[in-house]
Amino acid sequence: MKRPIAVESASARIDQRIAELGDWRGKMLAKVRGIVHQADPEIVEEWKWMGTPVWSHAGIICTGETYKNVVKMTFAKGAALKDPSGLFNSSLDGNTRRAIDIREGEKIDETALKDLIRAAVALNLISKSKPTPGRVRGKRT
Repeated sequence: MKRPIAVESASARIDQRIAELGDWRGKMLAKVRGIVHQADPEIVEEWKWMGTPVWSHAGIICTGETYKNVVKMTFAKGAALKDPSGLFNSSLDGNTRRAIDIREGEKIDETALKDLIRAAVALNLISKSKPTPGRVRGKRT
């Protein structure tokens, strides 16, 4: 009989990633994570694609990736979001996603980021409530 393998929670893995980075990127990822949770306390943390922190509510809101020179927040449906503060500064040509690259020493407009996160949650909730085209309640067409 095989022994069950302990699976770390996504939150524990994100904690571990922050600690492993040990530099400005870890601090920034922790800050971004805090802002995400302040914007929407119902956010769920996930760990996908072999090591990417993901924040979801009725679908993916955004990811928190770390690279050598940036901490990147990629919004899954960013192209559909209004960004009056101009936070999106990366992946601007895509049809769906938009991203925010945060470099060492940069400050985050926390109010604008919270607004963007809340707008992404609202978009996901609206998308979830729409019926699937071609279907009638309880019947397949």
